[in-house]
Order: sequence, then C-alpha cells, then structure tokens
Amino acid sequence: MSLVEERVADTDAPILDILAARWSTRLYDDVTPVDDDALASALEAARWTPSAFNAQPWRFVVARRGTATHEKVVSALVDFNKAWAGPAGALIVFVAQTEIDGKPVPTALYDLGQAAAHFTVQAHAAGLYTHQMTGFDPVVLAEQLGIEAPLVPITVMAVGDLGDVDAAPAAVRERELSPRTRRPVAESVLIDD
Repeated sequence: MSLVEERVADTDAPILDILAARWSTRLYDDVTPVDDDALASALEAARWTPSAFNAQPWRFVVARRGTATHEKVVSALVDFNKAWAGPAGALIVFVAQTEIDGKPVPTALYDLGQAAAHFTVQAHAAGLYTHQMTGFDPVVLAEQLGIEAPLVPITVMAVGDLGDVDAAPAAVRERELSPRTRRPVAESVLIDD
C-alpha cells in the first residue's frame, strides 16, 4: 500500500473521497515546479468561497520556489517549518482584510479560513498537496512583503508535488507515518437536539 493510500482517513460516516484523502503532508518534491494550471484552479476555488456580505476579505501572496518572494516567505518561517516547507513548489500567504472602508470585518478570519479550505480541496483534487502553518512571524512577513494594515498575514500554505517519505528527515518521516487521528464528532457537537 502506498503512502497516499495509507493516509486516507478512516471516517465514522461517509464523506467525499477527496476530503477523506486530503491530508497535510510535510513531504514536498524539491525539483518539480508547481503545476500552474492546478494552482490557478485552487486560487479560483478560493475566489468563489462564500463570504459575509460578499466582502471577500481575503488576499493571497503566491511565492513560487526559486523567487525572491519565496525566499522572503521562507525567512519568516520557524526553523522546523523552513526545513520541510522550503522545498514546496509554492508557498501561499493567506491574508485577511480586517477592515473595509474603515469598518471592522468581524468575519474576516472565518471567511479567509473558508477560502483556505476551498483552496486545499481543489488543490488536492488537481493532484497538489498542501499544508497550512501558523509557525511564522507575521510581523516580519508583512514587513518583508510590504503588507500593511488592514491586511494581516494569517497563515502560510505549502503547495506542491508529494516528495519521498524515505528521503525525509527522521522527525518529518515520523510525523508523516504516524496514524491520522481526530476526536469523535460527539465530542465536538455541543448540542444535537
């Protein structure tokens, strides 16, 4: 059985195959460029995410491996994330617009999270692998990329082709091969009348 087959979630209720098969890998091919068509489709899926009042309080920074922008994003990551995310074909910075016309957007983070989720599902459907991370310095990243309030970097997502688990450092390999787990739905549902 391949790593991809092993990573399919063992769900308690049926879900879409693409959702069961999607996982946040730390294994990236450091040679193959990110598929531009697949990346464009993932960004398009994010674009069509629902948002409160159709405010669309999201922005994206696309940093392809080998570019100065990619180097800037990598430099803002914590050391552990630099090691595994740096080789990804692209790093996408998900940015929330926290104000529109001087008024706070209370749903900005929620809407941005939905955009990231739509991005991951479409990317996976197109054969790309993703991993979101918060292990970065948002102040340094905003400075490096010239992002100013009311725009705020919230998460960075590695995107690319799957790498070789056998070539990964031991700490990454151990995480990739450990069982996938989630608490039962019953522990997440507060009320179910």
